[in-house]
Amino acid sequence: MKNTGNLKVAAAGDREIVFTRVFDAPRRRVFDALTEPDLLKRWHGPHGWSLVVCEVDLKAGGAFRFVWQRGADATTDMGMGGVYREVVPPERLVHTERFDQPWYPGECVITTVLGEEGGKTTFTATLRYESREARDAVLATPMEHGVAEAYDKLAELLK
Repeated sequence: MKNTGNLKVAAAGDREIVFTRVFDAPRRRVFDALTEPDLLKRWHGPHGWSLVVCEVDLKAGGAFRFVWQRGADATTDMGMGGVYREVVPPERLVHTERFDQPWYPGECVITTVLGEEGGKTTFTATLRYESREARDAVLATPMEHGVAEAYDKLAELLK
């Protein structure tokens, strides 16, 4: 599945990727869906993947851990985790991200900002990589399609 056009993806500066998407829901509901394990399990991940481990300690210095499994046989998995650096409900999250089996070098720092106007939430996530090479390697993958699918599932959940 390709990006339906609802998710905007752009390179910024030397080391960043910016995702932007508008959700037809108040930012509190979007924030909750980004941070509450019961809600995350319902949307987080591309089609065909299930979030089977979802641990969230939502506070500055708190850690999170996600593990997805793919397919009916659940023989393929992908894990990652990180640490929350800032938590300002319902408007801002800053956290690190590192995959168990890295597909880009180093750690990524993600800053998510939620703005609300007229009952709709503009979601902006800025992903900062350790180098331009790491950022460019991520841009060269089909990551955008998986992220777009996940955010489409989130939009459905928020209805």
